[in-house]
Amino acid sequence: MLGPGLLESAYKECLFYELFKKGLYVEKEKYLPLVYKEIRMDCGYRLDIVVENKLIVEIKAVGNLADIHLAQVLTYLKVSGCKLGLLINFNVLMLKDGVRRVIKT
Repeated sequence: MLGPGLLESAYKECLFYELFKKGLYVEKEKYLPLVYKEIRMDCGYRLDIVVENKLIVEIKAVGNLADIHLAQVLTYLKVSGCKLGLLINFNVLMLKDGVRRVIKT
C-alpha cells in the first residue's frame, strides 16, 4: 500500500486505523510507567500500539532492525506484563520481511 520510505508515525497511524476498523480494541501511544523496586516513575515511556490489552506492536522505519530493537520490545513486555509482541519494520520491500514475533518467556 504505502511502501517503504515514510516516517514511523505515518505507519503507526495507518496500522492503528486498520486495526480499529476491524473492531479490535486498540490503544496508541499507551503510557507505560516504570516501577523500580517500590518506586513508580513517570519516565515518559509510550507503547506504539497495544491490541486487546495483550499484544504490543513496536513500529520501526529503519534500514535494518538491530538487536537493541528486539531488546526494547522484550523490556516493554516485561514491564507491561504482556507476553506477546510484534516488532515491525516498515522500511522493507516486502512487509513480511520486516515482521518479527516476540514472546516473553
